[in-house]
Amino acid sequence: MSKPVFDKKITVQKYPGKGGWTYISIFNPALKGAPWVKIKGTINDFELENQKMASMKNGNFMLPLNAQFRKKTGIIEGDVVHVVLFQDQSEYIVPEDVLICLEDYPKARAFFETLTESNKKYYVDSVMEAKTMETKVSRINKMIDKLEEGKKYYDL
Repeated sequence: MSKPVFDKKITVQKYPGKGGWTYISIFNPALKGAPWVKIKGTINDFELENQKMASMKNGNFMLPLNAQFRKKTGIIEGDVVHVVLFQDQSEYIVPEDVLICLEDYPKARAFFETLTESNKKYYVDSVMEAKTMETKVSRINKMIDKLEEGKKYYDL
């Protein structure tokens, strides 16, 4: 396995105020210049995959810990955690179900292929998180309509 970009114990922090993010501050000047760095690894032996760290400045990065991850791990502000991170060079894999739906809509498929990984993921997550088949079909139809109009997920 490759060498970690970060392997230390560090304190979990939280921005003050309502809605403040819970995060880990990572320092690695070797990653300087990248606005976002895709990473994978572990926090206290809990797997992290498909995560992105935001570049702050001077080699500092912020790794947000979302509510779902915090609930699963029990990690809270002030905890000292062992963080091991690797740069993730893997490509986002779009589920076959979504690609099959786009086959009959070449204009939508062509625009979808131009989207960034994050924008593809917004569409895919919306479809795949549907709890009923009716909702899934509705979201697929809306996705195709927006893609044919050349719109990203959050475009109005």
